[in-house]
Amino acid sequence: MRSWRSVLYIPGSNERALEKARTLDVDAIILDLEDAVAHGEKAAARECVVKALHAGGYGGRATIVRINGLDTDWGREDLDAVAGAAPHAILLPKVNVPDDVERLANRLARYSGAESTRIWAMMETTAGVFNAAEIARAPRMEGFVMGTNDLAAEIGCEIGTDRMPLMMALQTCLAAARMGGIACVDGVYNAFQDEDGLRRECQQGRAFGMDGKSVVHPAQVPVCNEAFTPSEADADLARRQISAWQGAEATGRGIAVLDGKIVENLHVATAVKTLARFDAAKGRN
Repeated sequence: MRSWRSVLYIPGSNERALEKARTLDVDAIILDLEDAVAHGEKAAARECVVKALHAGGYGGRATIVRINGLDTDWGREDLDAVAGAAPHAILLPKVNVPDDVERLANRLARYSGAESTRIWAMMETTAGVFNAAEIARAPRMEGFVMGTNDLAAEIGCEIGTDRMPLMMALQTCLAAARMGGIACVDGVYNAFQDEDGLRRECQQGRAFGMDGKSVVHPAQVPVCNEAFTPSEADADLARRQISAWQGAEATGRGIAVLDGKIVENLHVATAVKTLARFDAAKGRN
């Protein structure tokens, strides 16, 4: 199991940031060729990203390249340049329908070295939200990244501190991701100097069931890692639940009791996932 607690956007044109990312305690980096790069810098950013991928040195950090849309000349040139550099995944912006992903998957199949490259989808349009279940099952799909800023702009809502106007979209995409067996990473928190606000939003995302959070600044990474890492107490409870269930099964009982609470097979399934996340985070650290 791979950990997705913190996913850091890095402008593809920023060589210094791409170099620094090799030392950050971040689970994944998005080498961004889309929104973070000015039109006149697209070609230079593309070369910078390819150079960084070939140089490697990112260890266990997943390298995800956000290309421009395939309906643009930039997008096709992005894919031609980066596919052979074997990033972990390609992040496709503004995915509306599963055909968007399938078209990218078909193009990836043409490149030598891209056999294992996965696909992530930016879920940042209303069409994408309503087609999320089909998108999650498209070829090569590994995860969703919630584009909450673009989504709020299209809906015309104010996000607010509790994000209630986006609740339906967040939960719909998360449920679709779970149904498709892929990851779902929460959207960015724009006020990168507001650590308390970021922590609250991370805790909300974890309560929803998100796998982690995308971030725009390295200073946000530690808060995300802490929020999305199961605690030692969580891991201990999970182990005891599994042990209690196994003991009950051995004596022919269908349920167990631990600390005065019933433990059923659904609790055991959650406990197994908790331990997997705990071990994955420990492995990254």
